[in-house]
Amino acid sequence: MDAAAPALPTDDDRATVLVVDDEPDLVELLQYALETAGFTVLTAADGVSGLALAEAEKPDLIVVDIMMPRMDGVALTEQIRERAALRLTPILMLTARTDERDEIAGLEAGADDYLPKPVSPKRLVSRVKALLRRIEREEEATTAQVRVHDIVVDRDRYVVERPATGETFRLPRKEFELLFFLASHPGRVFERDELLSAVWGADVVVVDRTVDVHVRKIREKIGSDYIETVKGVGYRLAEALGE
Repeated sequence: MDAAAPALPTDDDRATVLVVDDEPDLVELLQYALETAGFTVLTAADGVSGLALAEAEKPDLIVVDIMMPRMDGVALTEQIRERAALRLTPILMLTARTDERDEIAGLEAGADDYLPKPVSPKRLVSRVKALLRRIEREEEATTAQVRVHDIVVDRDRYVVERPATGETFRLPRKEFELLFFLASHPGRVFERDELLSAVWGADVVVVDRTVDVHVRKIREKIGSDYIETVKGVGYRLAEALGE
């Protein structure tokens, strides 16, 4: 008897990827590659329509071009991060620019990763899968809450709270995961490449400066005393506030 053929994934089983780019030929190419890899694909040709579609459909991941009409990719990413329902949605940014400042601008806006143009469809599919795998591993982590100093880092709700004052801080996913990781190892010093591996994973390629950007953003939101810079080495969660 022949073995039963494996069941094909249904639409409900497929992760949905939104591609926002104003180059029709590239969008068609990426859509074909992603659909062939088993994803459901939505597309938009500019930032304004991309934001509306993201709000309506709540995709699992968003691919954003940095150079677009009406609203560029950096502004779109900032707008996505301001929406509670999209705050944790992973964003992969595409850019034809080679200046590191553009990459940093994207990461500061809340992008999780970037790819330079021209984009290889195979590489994009690989990077999308890597980001989604990383998120799945994060969500399966057993430790749900870390209390350190006067804050609670709650992974169940992806919020940081300061009970004494009633403050609640909602960070983008990578900022939250970086803080959660450091808070889980108070006082231990981590080099930047260790943090990149622990938070972004070995299958996601970002530069060391990415850690610096995210640390700065965390400090701006919850205060500058929690994460300490160890010159020439990396970062650690301060053993005591005000050190």
